[in-house]
Amino acid sequence: MTMTMQKMPNIKHIVAVASGKGGVGKSTTAANLAIALVKEGARAGILDADIYGPSQPTMLGVKTPPEIKDQKTVQPVIAHGVQSMSIGYLIKENTPMVWRGPMVSMALQQLLHDTHWDNLDYLIIDLPPGTGDIQLTLAQKIPVDGAIIVTTPQDLALLDAKRASEMFQKVHVPILGVVENMSVHICPKCQHEEAIFGEGGGKLLAEKYALELLGSLPLDIKIREQTDSGNPTVSANPKSHNATIYRKIAKKVMEKLLLREKESLVKFPHITIQND
Repeated sequence: MTMTMQKMPNIKHIVAVASGKGGVGKSTTAANLAIALVKEGARAGILDADIYGPSQPTMLGVKTPPEIKDQKTVQPVIAHGVQSMSIGYLIKENTPMVWRGPMVSMALQQLLHDTHWDNLDYLIIDLPPGTGDIQLTLAQKIPVDGAIIVTTPQDLALLDAKRASEMFQKVHVPILGVVENMSVHICPKCQHEEAIFGEGGGKLLAEKYALELLGSLPLDIKIREQTDSGNPTVSANPKSHNATIYRKIAKKVMEKLLLREKESLVKFPHITIQND
C-alpha cells in the first residue's frame, strides 16, 4: 500500500481475492471467506469487482436491488451476515457490460466509494481473473492491505497464478497466502480421494514465493451445489469439514493482518516535543 492512499474511515482492512485464470473457484473462495469472517465475530463485506461477469449476487442468493440513500450512496445488501455490493445488483441479469477499461475502472471505484459500508473490519474484494485494468486500479487507487491467490493444482492454473503473484509483488501489494481449490476429488459414494488435477501445486506455488498455503479445498460437488443455490458452504453447513477449512483460512487472514498492523506500529517512529 502506498503512502499517498488514505484508508477508508469505515473499513479497517481491504483484502483482494485474485486468480490468474477463471474457473479455479476464486469467487466461491471469496464468498465463503467473507461469511467465515462473520462466523469468527468480525464485521465483513464483499465487493464484487468482476464488472463483466458478476457472480456474487447468485452465490449469495440476492434477488433484490440495493436501497439508494440520500441520492448519493447505496446501501450494501446484507446476505448471510455479510454486507455486499455488486454491479449485478444494479443491472438486469442478462445485460452485457460492453465497457472499455477506463469505464470499468471508474465503475469499481464508484462501487467502493458510493456504497455506505457500515464499519467493516474486513472488506473482501472478489477480483476478475487475470492482470488487467481492474487489478491495476486496485493497486493504484485503493488502499489494499493484502491479496490472496487462488489456484488449482493444474499446471496451467499454476502458471497463471504465478503471473498474478508477480503482478502483486510489482505493485507492492503484500500477498497473504495461497488457497488451493480442487486439490482432490472425493467420490460422493465411496469417499475415495483422487488427485484429478495433479497434487501439491498450491504448496509449490507458496514455496516459490515464500508464502503460506492458507488451505486446500477438495473438488466436492457440495461446494458447487451450495454456492449455485445462493447458500455458500460456511452458511449452508457450518460444521462440515469444508466449512472448517474456510474458517481456518479466515483465522489465518485475521492473524496475518493483525501482525502486519502491529509491525507497522513498531516501525513508526515515536516523536516527542520538548521545550528547551
